[in-house]
Amino acid sequence: MIEYRTYTLPNGLRVVHNYDPATVMAAVDVLYNTGARDESRSLTGIAHLFEHLMFGGSRNVPDFDKVLQNAGGQSNAWTSNDFTNFYDVLPAANVATALYLESDRMEALGFNHEALEVQRSVVTEEFKQQCLNRPYGLLMHTLREALYAPGHPYSWPVIGLAPEHIARVTDDDVRAWFYGHYAPDNAVLAISGNVPYGEGRGMVERWFGDIPRRDIPARKNVDPGFPAESVSVELFGNAPMPMVALAIPMDSYGTKNYRVADCITDILSAGQTSRFYRNLVLGGNGLIVDADASITGSESPGFVMMTARVSQGTREALEEAAAAMLGQLEALATDGGVTPHELERTMNRFESTFALSNLDALSKAQNLAMCVMHGEDINSTVELQRQITRGDIAAEAARLASVPRATVFYRPKQS
Repeated sequence: MIEYRTYTLPNGLRVVHNYDPATVMAAVDVLYNTGARDESRSLTGIAHLFEHLMFGGSRNVPDFDKVLQNAGGQSNAWTSNDFTNFYDVLPAANVATALYLESDRMEALGFNHEALEVQRSVVTEEFKQQCLNRPYGLLMHTLREALYAPGHPYSWPVIGLAPEHIARVTDDDVRAWFYGHYAPDNAVLAISGNVPYGEGRGMVERWFGDIPRRDIPARKNVDPGFPAESVSVELFGNAPMPMVALAIPMDSYGTKNYRVADCITDILSAGQTSRFYRNLVLGGNGLIVDADASITGSESPGFVMMTARVSQGTREALEEAAAAMLGQLEALATDGGVTPHELERTMNRFESTFALSNLDALSKAQNLAMCVMHGEDINSTVELQRQITRGDIAAEAARLASVPRATVFYRPKQS
């Protein structure tokens, strides 16, 4: 049981507080309800760029990291399709420093053109490293483009479609993005650690209470435009071994089938007792070297992703590997479906992972912030997952195996 208290400031900022006297540390997490899905296809990557710009100086703090490090702290951030998250860890005695820093950049950035140029260069280099120089770096670009309608914001990865988009970002674009998405009424603030509730609330009200709300408009639901028939794309790129990747449409976060799909991918690929490992890698014909399955975890309809690296690079071999993975998915709905032992194993793994992911202050702060953003009780997470039955898994596995999907055949560059 994780004890926490929540409240909302008059400006709309939602706050969640977890007091843990067993540690001398504290974590401050600020989760903004904005991400790559708020971009346009003509200017992608700006959400991720802005994550970097938030460290480039605010109205009263020209160097965020220097001030935090002087207080014994460290910080970082991440961006997804749906959210942008900033977090700080420091001695609990200095938590006021983190709250002051986060409030100052929530109220107003420095909007420094030099910082834009520096971070533009950093993000461009990151694009080259992750997408152009890393093996299978263009996989997500290709897979998302094949699965989603061209105008859908999930049809490109968080890092963006191309470095040229980042090169086009102007100072006006930066200001528009900040005032259009960064506001107390579009964020959740979480505090976890050795900070008593009353003390923490007093500091939050002091530093964040006067920041004006900006009445951010609600996001529009966009039809993902999943293909009416299965599509496949052949890609030659930076690949040490041939790979086949499948993207299968699944339900959005918060639905029962979302949790079921998460359970299915665990049964298929988690560990050496998984079906992929036992039946395709160890018990196969040597074609599949390794295989994996996961979910994208997005707020709107996302996809189950299945990948396999194979020992042969012909189209026929890749198609055989794809069929083998689909066969394992179909087997969850046929041939007796998932066994009681498999179901209990995946539930136990989920519960242990959940417990381990909430041991330290930072993990609790981030998880609590996300639960408040979703309107969920963190202490109900395991209970909801354990309500999944073998029949639920069989039904969703049958649906996933039958819907149109996108397949990418990724092979090494031809000389």
